[in-house]
Amino acid sequence: MIRPGLTFKLSVLLACIGVLASGATGYYAYRANRTMLVNEAERSLLTSTELLGQRFSTSIDDVAADALVLASMPSTAEVAQTDDGIGPNVARERLAQVYSSFMVHHPEYLQVRLITRQHYGLELVRFDRDADGLVRVEGNKLQEKGQFAYVFDTLAFSPGRIYTSPISVNHEYGTHAAEGKPTLRVGTPVSNANGAVVGVIVIDIDLAGLFKRLQSDLPSDYQVYLANEWGDFLVNPDVSKTFGFDRGRRVLMQDSFSVTKPLFEQTQSEVLVNGLGRPRQAAGQVLAFVRRPFGDLEGNRFIVLGLAKPLEDVLSGANLLGNRIVRMVLIFSVLALFLAVLFARALTKPLHILAYAATHLFAEHAMETLPLKRTDEIGVLARCFDRLRREIKSQMDVLHTKQRELVHLATHDVLTGLPNRVLFMEKLESAIDEATRREEGLAVLFVDLDRFKQINDQFGHAVGDKVLVAVARRLKQVLCSADVVARLGGDEFIVLIEGPRSAEAAPAIASRIMATLNEELRVDGQGMTVGASIGISQFPDDSGTAEELLLNADAAMYAAKSGGRCAYMRYHVVLEMRRREQLEQAHAQADVGVTEGREAKPTA
Repeated sequence: MIRPGLTFKLSVLLACIGVLASGATGYYAYRANRTMLVNEAERSLLTSTELLGQRFSTSIDDVAADALVLASMPSTAEVAQTDDGIGPNVARERLAQVYSSFMVHHPEYLQVRLITRQHYGLELVRFDRDADGLVRVEGNKLQEKGQFAYVFDTLAFSPGRIYTSPISVNHEYGTHAAEGKPTLRVGTPVSNANGAVVGVIVIDIDLAGLFKRLQSDLPSDYQVYLANEWGDFLVNPDVSKTFGFDRGRRVLMQDSFSVTKPLFEQTQSEVLVNGLGRPRQAAGQVLAFVRRPFGDLEGNRFIVLGLAKPLEDVLSGANLLGNRIVRMVLIFSVLALFLAVLFARALTKPLHILAYAATHLFAEHAMETLPLKRTDEIGVLARCFDRLRREIKSQMDVLHTKQRELVHLATHDVLTGLPNRVLFMEKLESAIDEATRREEGLAVLFVDLDRFKQINDQFGHAVGDKVLVAVARRLKQVLCSADVVARLGGDEFIVLIEGPRSAEAAPAIASRIMATLNEELRVDGQGMTVGASIGISQFPDDSGTAEELLLNADAAMYAAKSGGRCAYMRYHVVLEMRRREQLEQAHAQADVGVTEGREAKPTA
């Protein structure tokens, strides 16, 4: 017969289970809805960003098409080849009318110019834009532009090709409304009937005006980011961060949003990030970035476009759903309490608790619910079970501790705590497999202490052991966290450097190691200098296996030590020295043979 107290407790437990179930379900639905809304916002932003980038590329292609049309006009080549810009010229005036028409129909054009190859790149036809409309520059106001890249680079192109300049702030003299504006220049060569380039057509585009037109149909809560191929902000909601390179203080997109680095390294073409999953990189926002090439592919011109939407706007629907979920959870909680009272008499809580504890032997939360304070048979059984569980857990903890200690002793040096040869070779083989997969390199540095034997002989093995511990500590301080340092035995250490930086970083790291080991070391009040000789072998240049890399680094170390202590040497340098010695020996033997032949001839 179940006591009333147990029935009451079971009723409360079942009620809590119902409340927790409904609450967990509601919370999961709320979280899932938030995630779904953020993912949908990311897809929408990515689509809008790609569309904006496509519009930009299409606009640049349209400008290039206009430039080709102007360059292909027969009078263009005639004026570029024969006109000097002085006095009246009928063909020049006809071109001026055409250029004026292009400027009228394209408000984003800041300048349209015909520049001749002759007369140091003299402008022959030029239209500018100012606050009052179009301005035609004539006569002595025409300038020589042969020294600008957009002129001499375009003159080097074959007819039909398009030159696209870097995006920059226009600071050319006398540019009217273009002065101080972000400008993109598109140019194409002008050729005569024989195919010779006689001039160029250059169109200056107001980048800010172009983007204002392209993003006119975007939602008002979208924020636009734009950077050039180097990462300089060209468009940013915070205008103080735009065109920092023009004011002597560069503000880069990859510094503000580190997730965009792969876009500038050209390893990815699009990046999505949101403040829900990565609050540090996208605080309070959902962002999408795409890399968009434009212009001639050989010029490797591209921009990085980004669109952002406040996370608060994205999650507004989830907040409404959360309020409804709270009301539903309250209703189901009342229902769960009512059902718990009905089913309490049909269940036996103590038996369930013991069964749950038996199946979750080492779960602390299961032990906390045992009826240890009961004075009846169930309480005795619960306390015996708890003691048994604690004893087993204690024995298993001791066993696991011993196992971890044995594993550590098998793979680490007892004195310094560094990985030993076995563990290092495993790491090196794994690093070689990873480098092969990624088509990257790695470097192995063999470090041998120069004056350790003298220290060991003079001060004793106890001091020598402390010196080795201090050397291991200094090596770890010099190296990066990604680098691996191990002790092979005696006074020999080995260092593994992975990644694309290994080829350039290995000599610098070797120099830092020698510098830190050449600094005075004080052990038990005694000052001493250890010094080191270092050999370097690299994968895949010097070898493709772990054992050969270690042997080659060892050989390079001995070559460095024989050439003078406290030095480092690469293995390929050792090979070159050996080849030179072999060639010198071969030449010496050949010279001896010639000499002996000359001496033998008179004797005959």
